Amino acid sequence: MSALTVFSPAKLNLTLAVTGRRADGFHELVSLVAPVDCGDELVVTPSDAGFTLACDDPTVPVDGSNLVLKAAAAFAAATGWQGGAHFTLTKRTPIGAGLGGGSSNAAMALSALNRLAGAPLAADALATVAAQVGSDCALFLAGGPVIMRGRGERIEPLTVAERARLTGRRVLIFKPAFGIATPWAYARLAACAKVYLPVAAPKATRAAEAGAADYVPAAEAEARLAVWRRNPAARLEELLHNSLEAPVGGKFLALPVLLDELRRRFGLACRMSGSGSACFALLPAAAPVADITAVIRGAWGPQVWLREANLL
Repeated sequence: MSALTVFSPAKLNLTLAVTGRRADGFHELVSLVAPVDCGDELVVTPSDAGFTLACDDPTVPVDGSNLVLKAAAAFAAATGWQGGAHFTLTKRTPIGAGLGGGSSNAAMALSALNRLAGAPLAADALATVAAQVGSDCALFLAGGPVIMRGRGERIEPLTVAERARLTGRRVLIFKPAFGIATPWAYARLAACAKVYLPVAAPKATRAAEAGAADYVPAAEAEARLAVWRRNPAARLEELLHNSLEAPVGGKFLALPVLLDELRRRFGLACRMSGSGSACFALLPAAAPVADITAVIRGAWGPQVWLREANLL
């Protein structure tokens, strides 16, 4: 078979409710996630030299620590496939952004290898291998918005009607020059969640506790999603949530300061995606994108990464 060229989309966590910490150190979550129409390109070329990787971004490791090669090794172990492949990755999704770039690369590598090998793994089995490679790898195999549960390995695709309410929604994605490590973000939440503020405390007092956060009860997270799912008139803008935003923002103040400014000046519904540092805003039809972009660049400087995209 000749080389396969596959699109490797970025993703946005439209909601991310972290419901608690597990005994194995991972966190339980409930998250509505949608891929977007911007991302990386992965070319997979059959090879007799095992699995190798090249990338146009010199900061991306191309050794066995890269999720693409971890995915390839996992695929070979699961199937016994004796073939090989050379992966050529064109990187467009920034690292340390909370946009799932590496996980998407791994998932697309698995999908491509399954095609090269003659589809030895059915969809469920392929998703199981993806979940072994990384917590949020399996979501990218669904090809559309999903609900993630567990540590991210339990995937529920949306119904056709639910998906239609998301597909095509315009978003503006923006990331500052710095990235955020996912393990650090979850550890920060775990540390902050130990500080409990009284529910009756004044809002100003609660807001002043920089980075104060708590886990969201699973029943509450599921109930909020259920309201949106059963009511076609429910607005996505009112559903947006991210448990990691407060603890991460308590350390990286540039994030909440800009998001508050965008809400105040333009009335935008905006959140951080995943563990950050990338954020996104839902764009109304008449949104003044040029003005919004100018505010973002003015706040975060010329090194900001900006993309206008659509939910898939």
